[in-house]
Amino acid sequence: MSPRFAHDLSPQAGDALVVVDVQNDFLPGGSLAVPHGDEVIGPLNGYIDLFHRRGLPIFASRDWHPADHVSFQTQGGPWPPHCVVGTPGAEFSAALRLPPEAEVISKATQADRDAYSAFQGTDLAEQLHGREIVRLFVAGLATDYCVRATVEDAITAGFGVAVLGDAVRAVNLRPHDGEEALRAMEEEGALLIGDGVSR
Repeated sequence: MSPRFAHDLSPQAGDALVVVDVQNDFLPGGSLAVPHGDEVIGPLNGYIDLFHRRGLPIFASRDWHPADHVSFQTQGGPWPPHCVVGTPGAEFSAALRLPPEAEVISKATQADRDAYSAFQGTDLAEQLHGREIVRLFVAGLATDYCVRATVEDAITAGFGVAVLGDAVRAVNLRPHDGEEALRAMEEEGALLIGDGVSR
């Protein structure tokens, strides 16, 4: 964990918000809905507003799959088709108030390669380093898959990471997967915070 997190949770220069996969297919009514996934939107909008007011970068990742993506059950993968390019399910929730200048990170765009992390197969790390970002505040969907993978890759890349616990929800294919994911992220060096960000 970056030592700066131990003393100051207030977003400041060198910080960025990473919003993971808040797309219609992962919300209630979507083809791969995360239970209570819509509950992240209210807290996230608060964080988005905070970072926007302070002039700090906001990144929003999205699954951006071709119709024959390897992760789909129709292709032998584990998941129903979801977040297919050009479909309503792939769009960010209309309730999510992303500013126009938010950077959109599209992942898992190749049919034969899956990617849970917002860093995998993208230029997110290069963009962050280019802006001299050292700390990331991460939230979104789902705790036990794309959030966890993104956090792990961020730590490996040398960033300090805080997970916004009030703005993540888990798939929980097995009971307690989300809790185990949060515990694992903490053990790897992430800081788990709820509504503890100074506004």
